[in-house]
Amino acid sequence: MADDTGIYKFGALVCGSFIVLTVATAQFGRGEQRPPAVKRDPPAQVRSALTSAKAARAPGGTLVCTVQGSTRPLGDEVHESSGVAVSGAHAGIFWTHNDSGDPLLYAVDAQGRTAGTVRVTGAQVQDWEDVSRAPCPGGDCLFVADIGDNQAARPFVTVYRVREPAPGDTASAPAEAIRLRYPDGAQDAEAMFVLNGAVHVVTKGETGPIALYRAPVGGGPGAPSTLERIRNLTPDKVKRSERITGADASPDGRWVAMRTLDDVVIYPAAELTGSAPLAPRRVSVKSLGEKQGEGIGFTPDGSLVLTSEGGKKEDAATFARLGCTQP
Repeated sequence: MADDTGIYKFGALVCGSFIVLTVATAQFGRGEQRPPAVKRDPPAQVRSALTSAKAARAPGGTLVCTVQGSTRPLGDEVHESSGVAVSGAHAGIFWTHNDSGDPLLYAVDAQGRTAGTVRVTGAQVQDWEDVSRAPCPGGDCLFVADIGDNQAARPFVTVYRVREPAPGDTASAPAEAIRLRYPDGAQDAEAMFVLNGAVHVVTKGETGPIALYRAPVGGGPGAPSTLERIRNLTPDKVKRSERITGADASPDGRWVAMRTLDDVVIYPAAELTGSAPLAPRRVSVKSLGEKQGEGIGFTPDGSLVLTSEGGKKEDAATFARLGCTQP
């Protein structure tokens, strides 16, 4: 962050395997006089945006995340890890998947080792791009987002809801297919989260603005449900490094984290799904050296895990962590 001078000062503190990035505002040097301030009342829309930004930075209104350690390689069977969800029933287990091939979920431990492979009963793979864990009747479910559409041509996309399996299972309970249709034509998306009983889809921002859609959790046979377009998150399309590749909501429903190839972007959930001006916190993860960062998931304590595709075939997919605290 910067003060009224707009000048930044960066520093770094390395403690064991933790890398903590700090940002402090620069001060005028000794003997230099600050130019006299000219006080002007900003326009109403500017005052509103400034108020929102201050609230996001105020104590109790921020989630501060830092890179923890380095990446760990995932097994060869999950070379295309496109999403990650943290298990609610099995401590230290994370669920991930490829974006193509068979309808399989992989249980991964904290070291990145594969602890189990589970076939999702009744599911198909067109382009699996994300996975989230959220409450469902009687416990927790995994929501697997078959929403990828590079050509923006699919008449509808599908989110599979399935009871969370155990790592040792070979097959899941039958999956429920939630079919969704965009109200304004097909979109390409790689990010999904579940919040307050609704599925939320975030478009990539490759051919138009990054947009947020939602639909109540439903499913079953029949016509697809129509998503509601909530808001645009950008005014126009974005460059490749800023495209949204994954998302998740915190277990307490207070935060939504999205990721790009280079950054993690954190929103207060109430602001994101409302109409207030947005002032997200951005955390750079470029130091991890991920080949193609795709997955993001909240842990029970509010921290984050990340996965990346392997990029070239000789590169392993990876798993990493961000430690998060609320000052």
